[in-house]
Amino acid sequence: MKYLNQNKFILYIVLILLGSSCKKGLDYENTNAINPSNVWTDSVLIKAYLNDIYGGSMPGWPLGSGASADEGINSSGANLGNFQRGIVDVATNFTNLNYTNIDKANYFIDQLADIPESVISSGTKNRLIGEAKFWRAWAYWGMVSQVGGVPLILKTQDGNDRNSLKVPRSKTSECVAQIIKDLDEAAPVLWPSYSGADYGRINRAAALGFKARVLMWWASPLFNPTNDQTRWTNAYNAAKAAVQAADAAGFGLFANYKLIWYSSNKEQIMVRQYYYPDSYMNFNSIRPLLFTNGATNTDQPILPLLLAYPKRDGSPMQFDQGQLSNAAYNQQFLTDFYTNRDDRFYATIWCGGTVYPTPDVNTIGMTAPRSHSYWQAWTWQPTATPSTVLPARDNSVFRGISPLVQNGDENAVTGFFQRKGLDTILDRSALVGVATGAKSWFSPMRYAELLLNLAECANEAGHGSEAITALSAIRQRAGIAPGGDSKYGITAVSQVDIRTAIMNERMVELAFEGFRFSDLRRWRRYDILNSQGTRKGLFLMLNQGEALPGNTDNIMTASVRSKFSAVIVSNLDKTASADHSYNLSLNHWFNSLNPAQISIVPDELPQNKEWGGTFDPLL
Repeated sequence: MKYLNQNKFILYIVLILLGSSCKKGLDYENTNAINPSNVWTDSVLIKAYLNDIYGGSMPGWPLGSGASADEGINSSGANLGNFQRGIVDVATNFTNLNYTNIDKANYFIDQLADIPESVISSGTKNRLIGEAKFWRAWAYWGMVSQVGGVPLILKTQDGNDRNSLKVPRSKTSECVAQIIKDLDEAAPVLWPSYSGADYGRINRAAALGFKARVLMWWASPLFNPTNDQTRWTNAYNAAKAAVQAADAAGFGLFANYKLIWYSSNKEQIMVRQYYYPDSYMNFNSIRPLLFTNGATNTDQPILPLLLAYPKRDGSPMQFDQGQLSNAAYNQQFLTDFYTNRDDRFYATIWCGGTVYPTPDVNTIGMTAPRSHSYWQAWTWQPTATPSTVLPARDNSVFRGISPLVQNGDENAVTGFFQRKGLDTILDRSALVGVATGAKSWFSPMRYAELLLNLAECANEAGHGSEAITALSAIRQRAGIAPGGDSKYGITAVSQVDIRTAIMNERMVELAFEGFRFSDLRRWRRYDILNSQGTRKGLFLMLNQGEALPGNTDNIMTASVRSKFSAVIVSNLDKTASADHSYNLSLNHWFNSLNPAQISIVPDELPQNKEWGGTFDPLL
């Protein structure tokens, strides 16, 4: 199903109504005028109203979000977020309470309640109500996950009764219970899967998968600091039911990780379809400067993510910064780093010194598409300058135009770029507003996440072997060798070690999909970021005395790679100032409510305790 843009709903209705009766004269109803009551007498308009809720609710690619955690950096650096730097304030670290889609869902559900069979069958009506309840739960969780309990509004409100509009905050537990109730009521009436024009509608596995996600959060340290095991048992049962429902409907791991984003496939439990002209995506912001238009250099991978991907045998990427000065160690590290990683590394990260996977020509001297390597690397200079990140390193970058050092793209600071989901059909000329061929399938919930959620909940509920089985399936799809024990490199045995393995696997499998910072918050593990100090990068540095590589050389070739060494840059934000170090507060896990909203109805909206109020989001 292709979702209508939110602002096109009224236009959609107008076009349909224009096709109805055209009688003219004072004695006839003007059927060209929009009459809201007409919506509920026409099954097409009813579905169009629900499509508008889809359009306002379905999340899209979270491009640029990698910089909020330890996945990436945007542009030229020095842009570490204030919250990451420990700068917190009730007036800026707030979440707005937004009831737009909740109000639409309530109105939709209320209006459909009494619609007769002559307009829409009871089965279809129940299914559409189930979809609306899913999106109501989705909207509520978007707020509850950030601030805790919010006012629960479950019926259409009367705007003429001002007192009825003043609804106090409910307890977080009450909100979670209502979210689960909506999902429990939605799941049985939703179809197991959809195809054709209905592809992309919310299915049963999505409702059960979202239920498992919410219960996993509710059981996690953020909401469950006392580690109530009942919550983990409930989350485990929900996660298992979600996987079973997905299996029964034909969902599963898509064989080729790299291709998940380019077509409809069995991995996609939920899917946002990008297409021209209503909702197209060209990924210009994650492309290097020479291959893009309008935006560039977002989500450049940084050291923690680069090292997180295991080797093809499933073992961790070995890295000892203290040994990088050892030439033999350095070369072995580079060989493993570039040539011996699991499939997800190459599907998620583009490495400087390889061919950029778009059909551009005449960009770096190419006369044929994909014929030259695009180099993002650095050369040595005798002394440092004030603009350098590292002594004996300059900001020159060579791109394979010729064997000469060219002035570099100052915004490219890592030598690596995100390529997950990148539309490899478009060249830069197609990125200027009319990208007629641009399309992608973003999955806000996919089968791999269901398995990761099951693994985490199983481990916390005392079913460690089941957790390892789920992780093994994901790593098998990643091209990792099974090993003699068929555990795909997983050596964890204890609950603590399996927990760490799950954390690492989520970082790799879901990289740049908007999960990492939320996971760290859910686990109350901002210390992982704080311990890193600054955002660090891995640079390819041309060895002194070596000739620059040609534009057909490739870093994946051993003879070319031998000309380089790996160098760690300790601060990609180009400053040693503590202002650009991770220093997240370990006392602020929930956002504040917007003080401007509180001031409207202060008695109904008490502020959260950690921001000076009385509301406890853990209750």
